[in-house]
Amino acid sequence: MFTEDDFILISALQHYIYCPRQCGLIHVDDVWNENLFTVRGQILHDKVDTDTYETRGDVKTVRGLRIHSFNYGIVGRCDVVEFKRINKEGDSGFHRNDSEEVLPVEFKSGEPKEDISDKVQLCAQVLCLEEMLSTQISKGMFFYGKIRRRNPIEIDDELRNQTEQVIASVREIVSSKTVPTAEYSAKCRNCSLIDICQPKALNKRKLKNYISGLYTA
Repeated sequence: MFTEDDFILISALQHYIYCPRQCGLIHVDDVWNENLFTVRGQILHDKVDTDTYETRGDVKTVRGLRIHSFNYGIVGRCDVVEFKRINKEGDSGFHRNDSEEVLPVEFKSGEPKEDISDKVQLCAQVLCLEEMLSTQISKGMFFYGKIRRRNPIEIDDELRNQTEQVIASVREIVSSKTVPTAEYSAKCRNCSLIDICQPKALNKRKLKNYISGLYTA
């Protein structure tokens, strides 16, 4: 069981999967920089995270819901959570034994990713909602702006285990206050922190130090 002082941001999980060094720069060194991709995402979330709710029929939609989990020590915010009342009596009236289906919906400006970063972020939201609402959630939903449609995601045991592992890895970086070393790859070109991180320069420096060490050993 964690306290609020131990909380890490759910967004850090996605940063870690993209690049552990990016996660360390943001959540240990408190570094941030914008680029086209981050601005697009921020504009979309500003439209969604409005701290409002509405009810249409049996569905209540809550936007910008703040969430947390003391079991996992994480905190964040859901773009949208839909609460759908499941009527067990077969009519439109309210009954005590009615249940509620909880569906988190995460909005993304782009398209589905090849890695698990989006899925882990959504699963972390599910872990929080399950703890806060004392319920079980079997699926979540993404809305991708580029393809303009919803994509359902099953919250299965494999995804839950992956999410727990990422949470543990991020917590190790944050608690140890250690920024991982740079490893240049193709995805560095799309990172908003590339000028701060300078992965190519750091890799060249490591190589130079290695070669120097061969001659001084």
